[in-house]
Amino acid sequence: MGDPSRPVTGYPAPPYPQTSNNPNGYPFQPPQPPYDNRPHPNYAHPYPFNASAARATFLRRFIAAMIAFFIAFGSVLFIIWLVLRPRVPDFRVDSVSLTNFNVSASPPAISGNWAVGFSIYNPNKKMRLIYDEMVSSIYYKSEFLSQTRIPPFVQGKKNQTAVTATYSATNSYMNGGSVSSISGDRTRGTVSFDVRVGGRIGFRSGWWRMRRRLLRVLCENVAVGVSSGGGSGKMVGGARDCRVVT
Repeated sequence: MGDPSRPVTGYPAPPYPQTSNNPNGYPFQPPQPPYDNRPHPNYAHPYPFNASAARATFLRRFIAAMIAFFIAFGSVLFIIWLVLRPRVPDFRVDSVSLTNFNVSASPPAISGNWAVGFSIYNPNKKMRLIYDEMVSSIYYKSEFLSQTRIPPFVQGKKNQTAVTATYSATNSYMNGGSVSSISGDRTRGTVSFDVRVGGRIGFRSGWWRMRRRLLRVLCENVAVGVSSGGGSGKMVGGARDCRVVT
């Protein structure tokens, strides 16, 4: 047995003394589990979400982006235009021949065959021209006489192309005033006609091309020498420049 007079060492035997703050008898507070069923405080978001404001912000940014895109795209096109400088072609009537020309007063009608030679020049140094859907008509003043089609073609840079258009009219009706006017011109030896050309033209430089544009050409007062009793004639007065509108 141990000596009863020897001091006692070690921890006191249970039960441990209780403290006022620890009813379980432990000298310290046991750790709480990391998750429990205790209610947590509700922290409200300081900036609540606003759907209408978000949509408005998105629309503003989208519109600003589209405006910036179109400005950039337009600037690129403008720079390309400055570099290439597309120009419309020059048209000129070099020759006109008239055969089987006849005018009757009763009923008022006209017959004839015209062959008009055009000289078309591409003034562009960096662009080819593409002619498509070309239609040409011949008039006496405002009176329509005949119409024909010109085959499509492609014209190189700084190139000049000769094109011939042929027209035919057989007993085509005319009003009496136009018949009288043509008869008076034949008596004086010269009949003047207007030649018109219309179609679509495209500009191309390598991979880049412009949208096709409408081409309108007006060659006014093309004089043809015709004898009073003859049915044929040739252009007089030399080549005649035409007015080109796009």
